[in-house]
Amino acid sequence: MVVDDKRAQLIGLDGARRRSHARVQVYAALHDGIVRAEHEPGERLSENELAARFGVSRTPVREALARLREEGLLRVEPQYGTFVAPISETAVRDAQFIREALECASIRRAAERFREDDLVELEAKLSGQERARAAADHDAFFALDDEFHHTLCDLSGHTEVWRVSQRAKSHLNRVRRLSLPAPHYLEEMIREHREVVAALERRDADAAERALRHHLRMVLSQLPRLREQHPRYFEQR
Repeated sequence: MVVDDKRAQLIGLDGARRRSHARVQVYAALHDGIVRAEHEPGERLSENELAARFGVSRTPVREALARLREEGLLRVEPQYGTFVAPISETAVRDAQFIREALECASIRRAAERFREDDLVELEAKLSGQERARAAADHDAFFALDDEFHHTLCDLSGHTEVWRVSQRAKSHLNRVRRLSLPAPHYLEEMIREHREVVAALERRDADAAERALRHHLRMVLSQLPRLREQHPRYFEQR
């Protein structure tokens, strides 16, 4: 009887792990699809269709959709369904405020702690960005840009900063991703990344903060152009 109880507990734990893994996978895939505009604003997402697509039950799909609704990426219209939400400029500006405050505080601490090994790591990430730019691989560049900023945060010694800032960035990430195809935009981003790294190499906290703050504000300067080019992607004013 004790053996049977333990076996049942193990089976239950294994099932819970599988459900959790499925929920995380579905959430990550849908979140990425919305950020990359593969799922466009106004698109209806069906629990049944998504469950069939991912080969899972409706429960992890429902849980993933609930999380995306909490982040403002989905909206529910009673009796009609769940739809991809347009980009909220208010959410973008709030996320930018949070990101700037956290990352600029982190970069000052990173400048104080900067070591030669850190320079090697950052240069490797910049080389990867150059390759992605040359290949016009915007998805790779977006991921490498995140890796670069994640590393900057971690160099401060406060490794929770990145995770905290990520919570608010869903709408901001949509704008960041839409910005990448603009002519010369990637070159400008890499140039500004190099200015941040150069200031860190000099261990100049003031210059590093100024360079990073200017760089982070680039995305807000793109909003008027993006709204004009993709009006249906944004909330109506």
